Amino acid sequence: MTTPSPIPNPNPPHPRTAGPYRVCFVCTGNICRSPMAEVVFRARVEEAGLDALVAVDSAGTGGWHEGDGADPRTVAVLRAAGYEEDHTARQFRAEWFGALDLVIALDDGHVRALRRLAPSAQDADKVRLLRSYDAALSAGGASHEARAHDLDVPDPYYGGMAGFEECLEMVEAASEGLLAAVRTALEGEGTSADKALNGALASATVGAGTAAEAGTTAGSGATAGSVTESLS
Repeated sequence: MTTPSPIPNPNPPHPRTAGPYRVCFVCTGNICRSPMAEVVFRARVEEAGLDALVAVDSAGTGGWHEGDGADPRTVAVLRAAGYEEDHTARQFRAEWFGALDLVIALDDGHVRALRRLAPSAQDADKVRLLRSYDAALSAGGASHEARAHDLDVPDPYYGGMAGFEECLEMVEAASEGLLAAVRTALEGEGTSADKALNGALASATVGAGTAAEAGTTAGSGATAGSVTESLS
């Protein structure tokens, strides 16, 4: 039996370069789970008014579907839930690690593959399981092996719509915790360039609070460039 990789701390203690905080979701082929996670998390970032500070993208550990759109079942589930998507699949590259802050794996197999691919221990430490951010699951109590499997988002590709709907539920449940971790990372930045980001973060927080008091949705700022563009 394959030994699960260690359950990670959701907050990697690695230094950052200046610029938007970059998050890349990774599954197997980048047509089912990771594009779903990308779309949901980007929506959470925009709702929080942080889209000028956080860049979100996705990729697959393999290149079988490069250039394809998301699986039609992923598209259908997302649209039924009110999300918009415009996706082109691609394969994750080792050289991207240096420009990314978090690499979010959808299951433990992806964690192992990505850490093998990482050029350094620091880069390997950027790899995290998505469901490690789900507060309902990450508190502990079960055995290590049981918890590692509990944190997987199962691959819905070979099943029906129910598997895709379950995938969306898991992604949504973990996205709030991930957003909180990213917000904490942004608030803790220390360089002069990052202080500018913190000022924008504070403005976004104030703006969101004002909009909430007024019963309206906070407007989003300028959108950060995609990870795809920055890593090409």
